[in-house]
Amino acid sequence: MTIQMSIKVGRFSHGFTLLELLVVMVIIGLLVGYVGPMYFKQIGKSEIKTALAQIDSFGKALDQYRLDTGHFPTTEEGLTALIEKPSNEKKWDGPYLKKKVPPDPWGNPYLYKRPGDHGDYDIVSYGKDGATGGTGEDADIGNWE
Repeated sequence: MTIQMSIKVGRFSHGFTLLELLVVMVIIGLLVGYVGPMYFKQIGKSEIKTALAQIDSFGKALDQYRLDTGHFPTTEEGLTALIEKPSNEKKWDGPYLKKKVPPDPWGNPYLYKRPGDHGDYDIVSYGKDGATGGTGEDADIGNWE
């Protein structure tokens, strides 16, 4: 038994068999299976670039903070010192960021440490997994890279 979808054009009947439709659907499925992962890989790359851009922006704001106050914020004051004046800071001339400190692209807070292990300070995002170490999207992203 063959199921046939027909379109009548004049006297002749043109149509697709169920087999032909299934073949087309399989081809579309294979294409989606190939293109889908490539698409999501690009999204992961853009999140890493976003984190690097945000960390760079924090670094510039911290440099301005240091020019005004003579030092970087302490670990306890954190990146919040770029938005809100620390209680013991007399020379603060902020805010140094236009908006509050956003979370990293995966929704986790950035880690600020002073003195840092890689310089005067470290700003770190632990990546998609939110834990130290990892590779790809799970890799740590910091201001020393």
